[in-house]
Amino acid sequence: MIIKLLSMLCVLTLTQIVMAESKPSIHDIALKDINGQPTSLKSFKGKVVLLVNVASKCGLTPQYEGLEGLQKKYAAQGFTVVGLPCNDFGGQEPGTNEDIKQFCSTKYKVTFPLMDKVKVLGNERHPLYARLTGKDAEFPGDIKWNFGKFLIAKDGTVLKRFEPQTKPDSDDLLKAVESALAQK
Repeated sequence: MIIKLLSMLCVLTLTQIVMAESKPSIHDIALKDINGQPTSLKSFKGKVVLLVNVASKCGLTPQYEGLEGLQKKYAAQGFTVVGLPCNDFGGQEPGTNEDIKQFCSTKYKVTFPLMDKVKVLGNERHPLYARLTGKDAEFPGDIKWNFGKFLIAKDGTVLKRFEPQTKPDSDDLLKAVESALAQK
């Protein structure tokens, strides 16, 4: 009986290890930058990243100011915000990448990286968001609106998810960023 239980425990443990290793790394998922050039999050290995699905014509758009504040406050410590424009919610990001880039730089003086517009919902959901929100994700469930946020550790581990209404300067988000930056 004990041998059978130990055997089952070993099989379960090995299965969990194999499944954990088969989950794609956040860093390896292909993206395009705001200029349409192929990229990924590999260049952010060793940094703490806050991924945010952004939109220019949303009631939450003023969060760009807080996101840029985070970028300026923590960039020297190995942190970056990465904005992923998304038009999935009420058509609130209707412009081209050039329009988005112009809006962000003119209106909010954004210096953090912006990516190509992505889909975060449905069958056409970008693989990055399939990884972040799928049934096997650390924090599964569809994105609820623009400005959903995921905090990614230096090693690519998804540490925390923040809903759209969480402001970039909220105590919860700031503490999570500082904790992630303190990890080796």
